[in-house]
Amino acid sequence: MSPTRPLHRLAVLLVAALVAGAAAVAFATSAAAHVTVSSGDAAPGGYGKLTFRVPNESDTASTVALRIQIPEESAMGSLRAQPLPGWTVTTTTADLAEPVEVHGQEISSYVSVVEYRADEGGGIAPGQFQEFALSGGPFLDGEQLSFPAIQSYSDGSEAAWIEPTVAGQDEPERPAPVLALGAGQAGDDAGTEETAAAADTADAGEHTAGPAALALFLAILALFVALAGVVLGVRAHRRTVSS
Repeated sequence: MSPTRPLHRLAVLLVAALVAGAAAVAFATSAAAHVTVSSGDAAPGGYGKLTFRVPNESDTASTVALRIQIPEESAMGSLRAQPLPGWTVTTTTADLAEPVEVHGQEISSYVSVVEYRADEGGGIAPGQFQEFALSGGPFLDGEQLSFPAIQSYSDGSEAAWIEPTVAGQDEPERPAPVLALGAGQAGDDAGTEETAAAADTADAGEHTAGPAALALFLAILALFVALAGVVLGVRAHRRTVSS
């Protein structure tokens, strides 16, 4: 056997590992590029702050608008948008099929759409992300709430984050942002809403990497294993040649 063949095979192994690692990293980046929603204090029956994290997926166009839809099953009696410099926010209301009671007052309509639109020449540039915050409640009973969203770009294209995530099935390509309601203390006293509205924006940093972090870890592990194999192979080859 030619003495160069073992080294050739090791080189092929290393290249394969690098390709697999790059693919895993690319998957991690793609998985982290979804529009997501998180909260550090949302609980059934209570008030909380919702933070929508919006990464820009385009290499050439800026994100210039975000339209957040609130389905009736996720309706809140009170919902406020946090102002964001460089963006104009508008809300749309819709009638409830069944009125709800909030602080002893019957509510027959709710905010069904919140839209952020960037000022002329602004927006989320390629390679950047932005966070949009809402404060509201009381949250309806349940483990999670869905908030479909439409992301618009400066080139006229749109990304519709509206597909439902079904337990036991693969994640869709454009999943709707889903908020997991915590089991924290819930309440409807008057002070709770004000506390939620004044919550610090650092709550958004609690976003969990999940599958993206796992994919990145596996990619790094594969690279280390491949490099270790190359080193051991070279040493074994040298010992064989010298003997």
